[in-house]
Amino acid sequence: MKNHGVHEDSSDGGHGATPPGGLSVSEHGYTLVLDSTIFFSGRQKVAFRVVDPDGQALTEFVPVHGKELHFIAIRRDMTGFQHVHPVMDEVGTWSIHLDLVPGDWRFFADFQPHPHETMTLGIDASVAGIYEPHPLPEPVRIAQIGGYTVTLAGELSAGNPSELTFDVTLDTQSVTTLEPYLGAYGHLVALRSGDLAYLHVHPQGEPGDGTTRPGPKVSFFVTAPSAGLYRLHLDFQHEGTVHSAHFTVEAAKVITASQHSPALLNNGHHR
Repeated sequence: MKNHGVHEDSSDGGHGATPPGGLSVSEHGYTLVLDSTIFFSGRQKVAFRVVDPDGQALTEFVPVHGKELHFIAIRRDMTGFQHVHPVMDEVGTWSIHLDLVPGDWRFFADFQPHPHETMTLGIDASVAGIYEPHPLPEPVRIAQIGGYTVTLAGELSAGNPSELTFDVTLDTQSVTTLEPYLGAYGHLVALRSGDLAYLHVHPQGEPGDGTTRPGPKVSFFVTAPSAGLYRLHLDFQHEGTVHSAHFTVEAAKVITASQHSPALLNNGHHR
């Protein structure tokens, strides 16, 4: 699905550059409201509402990949990534417990309000305590999660769809029994370094379609909105447990034919 620049659905190729989501707390009249934007360190309850254009808490959502709302939390230094699914009460207040450490955080609510398409709203929060920021990890192609190894193939480029393929092994053996998680064999969230612009991408194919295999490879088509560094977060499920693999990648700037023209190469002047 392609919805307001938030999602790219790789099942239809994911083609076409779309603006990222999550940069605004309000879109199309819908606003993300936290009960509190200040938290203490540790296991903390986060409560929030999505307020509709009439100022009322939204209580009806269109399920997307099995959930009415996806909630992503990450610290501003791009550590502490958590992709969770809160529970909503009868008056439209969502709640979830998160593991928070001191620092500045960004929370994303990814949802679809009828009759609009999917959107992602973002809001900042602060966690009290001594903040020790971490540098962005260097670009890598291999991630280790317990006994799992996830290897990334493919190059990310700005403005053009790029195929990224993740290969999953367990104790050096290819994993061919990935399990459906939220209706797919993998989910990918990409966040741009600098402003945490958000892209939620779903893989090519789906379980049960007769052609998509349950591993070891999961492929996505991703269009980076700009050149620069991105943090990729892959979720997959195996043997009843969801695992997350994290990568830093650099999106290259694509040089078009016009940029190679003599006019542009000579500051716009012809010889």
